[in-house]
Amino acid sequence: MDPVPRIDPRSGRVVPPDFLVPQEPERYTAQDHATWRTLFARQTKLLKGRVVPDYYVGLEALGITGTGIPDFAEMNQVLKRATGWTVVAVPGLVPDEIFFTHLAARRFPAGYWIRSPEQLDYIEEPDVFHDVFGHVPLLMQPRYADYMAAYGRAGLAYAGHAALENLARLYWYTVEFGLMHTPAGLRIFGAGILSSAGESVYALESSQPLRVSFDCERVLRTRYEIDHYQGIYFVLSGYNDLPALEPADLDAHVASARRLTDILPGHRIASDRVIATAEAWHSEQ
Repeated sequence: MDPVPRIDPRSGRVVPPDFLVPQEPERYTAQDHATWRTLFARQTKLLKGRVVPDYYVGLEALGITGTGIPDFAEMNQVLKRATGWTVVAVPGLVPDEIFFTHLAARRFPAGYWIRSPEQLDYIEEPDVFHDVFGHVPLLMQPRYADYMAAYGRAGLAYAGHAALENLARLYWYTVEFGLMHTPAGLRIFGAGILSSAGESVYALESSQPLRVSFDCERVLRTRYEIDHYQGIYFVLSGYNDLPALEPADLDAHVASARRLTDILPGHRIASDRVIATAEAWHSEQ
């Protein structure tokens, strides 16, 4: 029996197998752009002194501003030249293999829709603000851009295997909720934090979460939860801490992680190196 076709809610057309749809920026309403402006103004104010410097560089270079929702085609002219990436529109979350295929080809699938004014603080499914404001600026950073493409290749290699759950943790704790030490102090680079007003403060200042030095196998063993702020953040010393994800090395890390028990979010183990606290972040300002 053929699966029921997925329909793009905006155009009414059947979504193609690759899930790519036209962005059609001319179809955004005045309210859509107003919501973007509200979110952009709030987050750029909050992120001052909190985000890795490369983020600001990417934001400016790509012309992502507070005037309204960006046109993907205009951003891609700059992004493609810089790191070979493009941003492509999708109607929502896409299946894992589709997502990995796009990443491996240096295409970042971004939802074209934006949350309603009633959802400013939380949405369950990533929208254009999370995807573009949160993810895209750092795709201008070469090492990060290479890591994202390598992650796509790794995802395709693990698709259909139980170990894909472990690999998902790596994306969660780096791309979505990673922190990094910089010469100026502890900073945010994960998109899930960058696009959240509450977590932008919590991740750096709250005394509740555990913050430990990044270790690939530790991350592969650590479960995560999606419905509240994180119980643990992994802190990289720089972009070179991002694993290269070469197949042999990744297979060894995953095999080692799966031989051991999973670790609950926020649970400290003996080998953890706690390197950041709320007090330490304040002292670095």
